[in-house]
Amino acid sequence: MFLRHILSLTAMALLAVAAPSSDAQTAPPNGAGRLRALIAQKQATTAPAALPAGVQRIADVPYGSDPAQRMDVYVPTSPTTGTPSLVASAVRAPVIFMVHGGGWRMGDKTMGRVVQEKVARWVPRGFVLISVNYRMLPDAPVAQQERDVQAALMAAQQRAGTWGGDASRFILMGHSAGAHLVALLNARAPQALREGAWPWLGTVSLDSAVMNVPTVMRAPHMPLYDDAFGADPAYWVALSPYHQWTVGAPPMQMVCSTERADHPCLQADSMARHVRNQGGRAEVLPQDLTHGEINAQLGLDSDYTLAVEAFMGSLDAEVARRLP
Repeated sequence: MFLRHILSLTAMALLAVAAPSSDAQTAPPNGAGRLRALIAQKQATTAPAALPAGVQRIADVPYGSDPAQRMDVYVPTSPTTGTPSLVASAVRAPVIFMVHGGGWRMGDKTMGRVVQEKVARWVPRGFVLISVNYRMLPDAPVAQQERDVQAALMAAQQRAGTWGGDASRFILMGHSAGAHLVALLNARAPQALREGAWPWLGTVSLDSAVMNVPTVMRAPHMPLYDDAFGADPAYWVALSPYHQWTVGAPPMQMVCSTERADHPCLQADSMARHVRNQGGRAEVLPQDLTHGEINAQLGLDSDYTLAVEAFMGSLDAEVARRLP
């Protein structure tokens, strides 16, 4: 049984190298270093997302001194002047704050599957979309990565008005490793608010399989997770959204692939029950899509996108007003 599981995960990793819509969270237990290098090489040659008409990208806005601490801001532009159109608006725009995946080790904010369809769907409807880079393994442990994401969020909230955005109408979103990072930040929201963040509306977690890190680490798992979480049970707890969830955390939607061999929907269901039992709001959205498709296809005209938008719209009346 365990051998079948390992072979299945290896096949998923080969797809990650072959298909641009896959992600490094499905990397294999054998030959991991070589496959990571191949994935990184492929990602390095992946063209940035093509911008639709009426959208401007403000590239590489710094939120720290490290070159990795950068974010791209996508804003709608005026059809007549080509300049950003939100700044003069009387009502500030909601902001989607996107964190890419890549096994906590690779990936980039400009990749098409991270932003292409999301920008095309939401920015012309009057949203600001921010795509974030952060320091990664082996240079920055996962705990530092979460701190980077929080620092980026705080910097983006402080500058939101200069882009026409509303600092109080942020929705966090992340895929794969990025889904884990935004789920962890969301779980510890009261702490982030004490440290200077503005309250945000909610979080959309796109196919994380590590909501409960100790459960994952105590079962047969990919060495990818050893790289991220190490061998210290106390560190597992500190990086586990399940264990870090705090009363007062914003609502969360967890999208999960029903096609993955490691069954992320089980983690999502358990996390949702845990949150609800403590009076919070969490919902699970299973999708018959691969891990990569959950990221790349969000924003296409589909029932999947509409279900995510239904959650987003439930968070705030102005968000709902701008959605289809």
